[in-house]
Amino acid sequence: MNLPNYISLARLLSAPVGIWLILNDDMSAAFWLFLAAGASDAVDGFIAKRFDSRSELGALLDPIADKALIVSMVVTLGLAGYLPNWLVILVVFRDVLIIGGFVLTQFAAEPLNSRPLLISKLNTALQIVLVAWTLARLGLKVADRDITELLIDAVAATTVLSGAVYLVRWMRGFAGAEEA
Repeated sequence: MNLPNYISLARLLSAPVGIWLILNDDMSAAFWLFLAAGASDAVDGFIAKRFDSRSELGALLDPIADKALIVSMVVTLGLAGYLPNWLVILVVFRDVLIIGGFVLTQFAAEPLNSRPLLISKLNTALQIVLVAWTLARLGLKVADRDITELLIDAVAATTVLSGAVYLVRWMRGFAGAEEA
């Protein structure tokens, strides 16, 4: 264990705290926790690269912490009625699809490449913005100005698109048509 791994672990452990804050209607504290967790992602990456303290554990822990935090916030905001249920289902289904696809590719005779796609990175960024915006709107009483609907639409579109691109990539990879 090194400092970046401890930071990632703290981010992972912030997910249940964020859930608790939302369920107890403390959106302001949930917003600041989410913001701090986001900053910690940048800090652990900087430290790992700058001080050459990258590790195999960190390579696994960092994306797990990110995904656990984001998905738990999306699900909890959905359960609390602040995000539409259909969007929550879409986001969770896509992540289950990607995890399942990754597991399947590891059992292939020739494991397929599993680098994240640009559309997937955009989708993750939009999910982060949607969660932060929703928490800020509720906790800090920021005026909406139709931004929430725009973000919901953008997250939905990039979720569907990235899920479809991964499916096509894996199908072509398993068929041997291209390197996935």
